[in-house]
Amino acid sequence: MCSGSYFPPPVRTVGIAKSDGRQRKLGIPTVSDRVAQMVVKMYLEPDVEPNFHPDSYGYIRGRSALDAVGVVRKRCWNYNWVIDLDIKGFFDNIDHELMLHAVKKHTTSKWMLLYIERWLKAPAQLENGSLVERKMGTPQGGVISPLLANIFLHHAFDEWMRLDHPSIRFARYADDIVVHCRTEAQAQFMLRAIKRRLARCKLSLHPDKTKIVYCKDDRRSGNYDHESFDFLGYSFRPRGCKGRNYFVGFTPAVIKSAIKAMSDKIRGWKLQLWSSSSLEDIARRINPVVRGWLNYYGRYYKSAMRPIHRQLQHALARWAMRKYKRLKGHWLRAIHWVNRIMRRDRKLFVSWEYGL
Repeated sequence: MCSGSYFPPPVRTVGIAKSDGRQRKLGIPTVSDRVAQMVVKMYLEPDVEPNFHPDSYGYIRGRSALDAVGVVRKRCWNYNWVIDLDIKGFFDNIDHELMLHAVKKHTTSKWMLLYIERWLKAPAQLENGSLVERKMGTPQGGVISPLLANIFLHHAFDEWMRLDHPSIRFARYADDIVVHCRTEAQAQFMLRAIKRRLARCKLSLHPDKTKIVYCKDDRRSGNYDHESFDFLGYSFRPRGCKGRNYFVGFTPAVIKSAIKAMSDKIRGWKLQLWSSSSLEDIARRINPVVRGWLNYYGRYYKSAMRPIHRQLQHALARWAMRKYKRLKGHWLRAIHWVNRIMRRDRKLFVSWEYGL
């Protein structure tokens, strides 16, 4: 690679369905190209990461999506207004010249710059085999793409906010950005300023998905057109909370689309057909998946995960009705049987141990 003789092959493009019915284009590099991209990433990342803004969380070691959700949660208690930013087609619209200009601020290595330019300009191979020249954007799915996206937005957004608007707090995970403001007037001003800044970087905000949100709770009176927003799989909105007393707080909980996806996954397991398996076998097979769900979506307002717990209980009851003759056709008896096992051995299933 140091000789400059490696030329990346075309990137195979695959369409992935999005929740809104549209498709997200993913670029799938070859195995050898992934290795080559990892080489550059291993050289470049240690020099770049220390410079990233403390409120940038995406694809950075020691920072996670849940850290970003937690920071936004706390700031929504202190700031009345939020700008929910959605950059229109970010990965598809990154300007190559600006990207290379940003990367050059972090390295003078000619061979790394050479390959980054080649990856940016590598043609896309459509599903029918035809090749399409790429004049802008970096393909999602590449090993180097998240790092390049972070470098670009570090200069296009993070550094600009730090220098021009140091008092404004924000959280960014890749191209998902939340900006906190104290007043509606400040939010309107910042939205206009961000639009102008992104336009200078040849990007634009999605007109339908970008919005100003009022963080309404018991302390904040009045109403606004938008009183909720979604961020990293969590929906932030007014909810009933329990402390010393019951109150309404502006807090995050698992988004409805994530609940639906988990529900569809459980339904697809068809646990009632696993009659040859024991409860222990079922637990070993599904616990890793359910543990991942609960570790992420159960971090904040975990009671919103109760529908998943209830669906798992019902699936186990249907399994018991098929496995044991004495329970066949007796739905309530099967439910009681599952609940009795749960009280006796809480650690068998992750959802039981979690205490939903």
